[in-house]
Amino acid sequence: MATSLASQEGNNFEVSNEKEEEEQGNPQRASEKINELFSTLPKGKGWWAEHLFHYQGFWLSNRALEGLLLIQDNFKPQPSDIFLANTPKSGSTWLKALLFSIVNLSRYDFSSHPLLNTPPRDIFPFLDFYFQQNKPISDIESLPSPRLFSSHLPYNLFPKSITASGCRFVSIWRDPKDVFVSQWHFMKKLRSKELPAVSMEEAFDLFCKGVSHYGPLWDHMSGYWKASLESPEKILMLKYEDMKREPLVQVKRLAEFLGQPFSIEEENKGVVQEIINLCSFDSLRNLQVNKTRDGPSNEGRPVKNPDFFRKGEVGDWKNHLVAEMAEYIDQIIKDRLCGGGLASGFCP
Repeated sequence: MATSLASQEGNNFEVSNEKEEEEQGNPQRASEKINELFSTLPKGKGWWAEHLFHYQGFWLSNRALEGLLLIQDNFKPQPSDIFLANTPKSGSTWLKALLFSIVNLSRYDFSSHPLLNTPPRDIFPFLDFYFQQNKPISDIESLPSPRLFSSHLPYNLFPKSITASGCRFVSIWRDPKDVFVSQWHFMKKLRSKELPAVSMEEAFDLFCKGVSHYGPLWDHMSGYWKASLESPEKILMLKYEDMKREPLVQVKRLAEFLGQPFSIEEENKGVVQEIINLCSFDSLRNLQVNKTRDGPSNEGRPVKNPDFFRKGEVGDWKNHLVAEMAEYIDQIIKDRLCGGGLASGFCP
């Protein structure tokens, strides 16, 4: 690999400039370098993957970590790029649909919209795994501007080539208790039958220790929050609960951030409400395309389209967590996020 593999987690994997071109042109050698890095990293129990690796403060699956290294070496950002980046099971499916609909408002009619026959996860690239699929780089280089990408990577792990490029990030927070419950249900569907099952109690223990995909959750959240305070014109933080309570306000806010505010004429014609209706959780879940059992693989296992549509409710954690578990997560959030007003919306 190129210099992105240098000095990770206190280990020195320097690749000289003379060898850099050779590494990039030799997939077998690049794979050896990645495996060499894996062998040095602390491992934890995975949820839907067998193991997670601790890399620069975060827990990533081997595939997510390999994807990050490939992004560092191969992705060329454009200042107009827009990234949807948040922790898993925080509202990505919903926000993908909203982003796509706003950015492409002038291109598609609601009666024949791509979302009516395309799952939200397929409407723009999931960058974490893109370069592992042997797709030509020209495919994303030729996407119309602004290019849309999704990712679960923490802000702190994105290479400077992206964060300093002028591109924009949209991230969404959700009550960590609901995130945990949603991740656990998702894990039960994705976890290989060849691996031992993980009980809710064991998953809860892992989650509270920060050992979850792209976790710790609180560090993931604080990274985007701090960056949004420093560069509010580049990073927008949305709250899932606010989106559910006042979708009209939040969708208009999102459009303004994207540089495509709705005109008075569009608002008077009900365009904003049309987008909200099209992209609502219930509307998407009830589309035939999202009821099908087919889907591409995730972490090497098939993911079914319905797996991305469970409930989407606020407060579903009350049906799964006892009071002591809820209080424990609340205390973690209070200790890790609430000092100095940080993430005050989640402070107990």
